[in-house]
Amino acid sequence: MEEKAIKFAAGTFLTLTILFCGLFGKLPEIRVWAEERKEERLAEEELAEETVEMNDLEINTTEIASTHNEGQLRLRLPDGVSGERVSITNDYVMQKIKIEIPHTDGSYFDNDPISGSSNHINSVFYVQEKDQDIIEIMMDMVYELQTDYDDHYYYFDFLTPHEVYDKVVVIDAGHGGRAPGAVKQDIYEKDIDLAIVLQLKEIFDSGEENIGVYYTRTDDSNPTLDQRVQLANRAEADLFISIHNNSTASGVMSSINGTQVMYSESDTASLSSEKLARICLEEVTGRLGSKDRGLIEGDKIYIIRTSEVPVALIEVGFMTNREELARLSSEEYQKQAAEAVYQAILRAFLEGY
Repeated sequence: MEEKAIKFAAGTFLTLTILFCGLFGKLPEIRVWAEERKEERLAEEELAEETVEMNDLEINTTEIASTHNEGQLRLRLPDGVSGERVSITNDYVMQKIKIEIPHTDGSYFDNDPISGSSNHINSVFYVQEKDQDIIEIMMDMVYELQTDYDDHYYYFDFLTPHEVYDKVVVIDAGHGGRAPGAVKQDIYEKDIDLAIVLQLKEIFDSGEENIGVYYTRTDDSNPTLDQRVQLANRAEADLFISIHNNSTASGVMSSINGTQVMYSESDTASLSSEKLARICLEEVTGRLGSKDRGLIEGDKIYIIRTSEVPVALIEVGFMTNREELARLSSEEYQKQAAEAVYQAILRAFLEGY
């Protein structure tokens, strides 16, 4: 009996040891999942606070004039409202077109104000406010708008990004809003990420290349992880670049420094995520003089594993290294990092992306 008890205890111990070792090996992935879920919850809370309850609005797909272009949407202007008083905003991150018009009476929305094609549209909503009425059109993909108006109607035509630009890039500044990322010496990672992206935006804005660049954020907002990656997927981008900064697993200040780039190991195409990541790593370390800490398999990261386009997540430097943190906080260093990412994008296109 005693021998059986010893064997049972030994077997139990072995089983628990195997389970612990398996779990221990998964700890980094569990930590990443927990961090992502926390950030996603924060982003969803911020989104819910900004959401206004709206009413459904149908598109009249039958009453189309003979001059109405195929694929075009038409908004009937309210009496006494001219086209120049209508404000249009194209929210690429949410694939939402927001139309603001001067306040109308309730009958305006009872008489089919929108007609035309609904091929690109998931849903339409409206809300009447004190000073204006708002119509929101939720699109199925990212589109550029061509608009025009006459005395009676406002017209919308939808073009894919590749119909407008030679190449399409999506740039993501990591974290934002209530999700600060790493925080060291009262410096937030989200602010460094954004500062680099804004420097990159200045470079693209002043460039002459016909490249369409879409940004997940250009302010202290916090899009959900799904909104970030779907911007790339629904724009059918050629490249998706996410800018982050690193820290040690413990968060303790250390001598560890340098640049890492994460990629999708499941992307095995010839113009793969790994090849793009290698280009980014070489350009960033070459321009900054930072230590090359190599490429990291990144499919445990949501925006990497769900990206349908070549993706690279650049960890520019370690905020847990005092000297590197000081450089990352410098506007000049941020500009150099942006220039390096810009050159990486141009090089990727030269190499066939």
